[in-house]
Amino acid sequence: MENNIRTIHITSEDGLKEVAEAIIEATGRRTVVVFRGEMGAGKTTLIREIASQLGVGDTVTSPTFAIVNQYKGAGDRNIYHFDFYRINDIREAYDFGYEEYFYSGDLCLVEWPEKIEQLLPENVVTVRITVDDETSRTFEIE
Repeated sequence: MENNIRTIHITSEDGLKEVAEAIIEATGRRTVVVFRGEMGAGKTTLIREIASQLGVGDTVTSPTFAIVNQYKGAGDRNIYHFDFYRINDIREAYDFGYEEYFYSGDLCLVEWPEKIEQLLPENVVTVRITVDDETSRTFEIE
């Protein structure tokens, strides 16, 4: 499989629309998107923009304590937003049935995938976020 990486540099939140469009386009038939970046890099903000473009009308917030939030997009499409930051043991992911989500065919947007690395499907979209300065970010979409 060809390994294409698209890099987008933005200097304000206004650029997130382009980044979200590129991520949606990159998914193709893949349904799990992982977001890698330091605390405060803008993972949830980017996921909010992706959800908006997919027709989610609800307020998108980080599921830090719930681990997963479910949203309905256009055409009644299920979109799941995960935040594994507070996972201390991989068994916690098994306990809430991660595989039912990851292998459902529904879109899964995953923050802090490092915490559950060995549970991720093989063919995920990876988004790396680098903080360049207070308002600038570089996104690598693979």
